[in-house]
Amino acid sequence: MQLITEAQVAQVLDPDTARRALHQAFQQHGRGQAQVLARHRATSTQGGAALAISAMGAILEADGDLPAVLGTKVYSSHNGRYHFLVSLFSAATGAPLATLEANEFTRLRTAAATAVATDLLALPDARTLAIFGAGIQARAHAEALMRVRRFEHVWVCARSGGDAFAAALGAQVVDAATAAAGADVIVTATRSPTPLFDGGLVKPGAFVAAVGSSTRAARELDNALLARAALIAVEWRTAAELEAGDLVDSAPEHWAELGELLVTPRPRGPRDIVVYKSVGIGLEDVALARVVAHRLGVC
Repeated sequence: MQLITEAQVAQVLDPDTARRALHQAFQQHGRGQAQVLARHRATSTQGGAALAISAMGAILEADGDLPAVLGTKVYSSHNGRYHFLVSLFSAATGAPLATLEANEFTRLRTAAATAVATDLLALPDARTLAIFGAGIQARAHAEALMRVRRFEHVWVCARSGGDAFAAALGAQVVDAATAAAGADVIVTATRSPTPLFDGGLVKPGAFVAAVGSSTRAARELDNALLARAALIAVEWRTAAELEAGDLVDSAPEHWAELGELLVTPRPRGPRDIVVYKSVGIGLEDVALARVVAHRLGVC
């Protein structure tokens, strides 16, 4: 069994590779060929530190040159600071193949999944991108989404760090109402426990991706937006029911899984508002781990 370091991951994984890998994995999930292990958490307080250990995973069938694998992602939290590992196993033998340091592709995988959803569900002529937040995920999403749409305007709305982030992007800092009302694609990548803007402001035809929260106690979107949405896409219904605080007042029967939509696309009207809610699932981590391991000759 091999240890794959962060440096090795960075050598072979980029946003385009990550997006293509997740597109394939979600298609497999939509066809019922991939199984997902829901996230499990345990928490404690020791020595004044808030501790958590979390685990999730997936089983993927072979796909082209990529072998069938089983995998788990496990990560620790110490006072809100995270460290990630993924263990990958052969589906042919059950033997361990590799353990990967996963901070780098945890950064990439959420944005890559959003890029898959954006490419499928945002209007082809979307020209204005608004990003709420200025942290790691906000930056990763800017990089990933600008590869699937030709945005002419990028807006940043953030409580802190917005000026530096906007300067790095060549973007404009705007307030929440301006971002919500004017953008064709909106990404919320914050840790806000309460909605970031009035959903009644969002213009017809917009695509909104909420990626900042994976607990039922936090939400970035309000009920006004959810009520207006013609479609609510989620990675996996089970995970969304357990973890999507944004969707607590939305009935699961109104949701569609991303894999289902990739396999059987639904018509999208030019004035339809579409919401994508991500909580992060093990399918994404195992899919990227498999690609990395394959490119490094491990499987």
